[in-house]
Amino acid sequence: MYDAPEKKKSEFALIQLMPNLMTIGAICAGLSAIRFAISGNFKLAVMLILLAAVLDGLDGRLARALRSVSKMGAELDSLADFLNFGVATPMVIYLWALQDMRGIGWISVLVFSVCCVVRLARFNVSAKSEEDAPKLRKGYFEGIPSPAGALLALLPMFASFAYGGREPVLHELLICLTMVLVGLAMISHIPTWSPKAVKISRENVKYLLVGFAFMAAALLTYAWTVLVVLCLAYVAMVIWGLVSKPKG
Repeated sequence: MYDAPEKKKSEFALIQLMPNLMTIGAICAGLSAIRFAISGNFKLAVMLILLAAVLDGLDGRLARALRSVSKMGAELDSLADFLNFGVATPMVIYLWALQDMRGIGWISVLVFSVCCVVRLARFNVSAKSEEDAPKLRKGYFEGIPSPAGALLALLPMFASFAYGGREPVLHELLICLTMVLVGLAMISHIPTWSPKAVKISRENVKYLLVGFAFMAAALLTYAWTVLVVLCLAYVAMVIWGLVSKPKG
């Protein structure tokens, strides 16, 4: 006799839906960032994009920890990434500094957005097919991930806010160039370091906790300056990955 086909679950524990709820929360944060940017509250808009990035980093890990990974959750996460990092981020930058540039500013927005969606499409295809998966050393991404790309694109805003002002400290053309270069880096084959494969020994856990506490205190006290430093450090790691060219 054949076994009866397994029935689909008709009920879910609320905690199993937490990853999807976090993804929806990230989408709401990204859309709200556009709204606040339109009204001129750019610092709050950037904070909401940062919140979306944090939620994006947590929802997948939580889903794996709860064993509630699903195809719907994966597709929802991908769509949220494009909205938050491929649409909301360049729109906030455009409303902040590039409206007066007309064509050039909008072209840089389009280039960044298209690069972001191409990267996400490539990632989705490689995740579903082992043949299309990039042959890189374990612990590396191919190109800059979209959340990191969004933060790098926001670097001119971080620098301006760090100086205590709202006006851009960089020329508009440099802001456009930054967006285009970051967009191209997202679809490039540059190996970029991934924190997912990092493991900490028991002896070093205490140092990690102290370092995290220091970083949290620094972010709360000098948020914009710390974000500038983190972005520059990430750029240095990307350059190192380009120079060293790690291979499997």
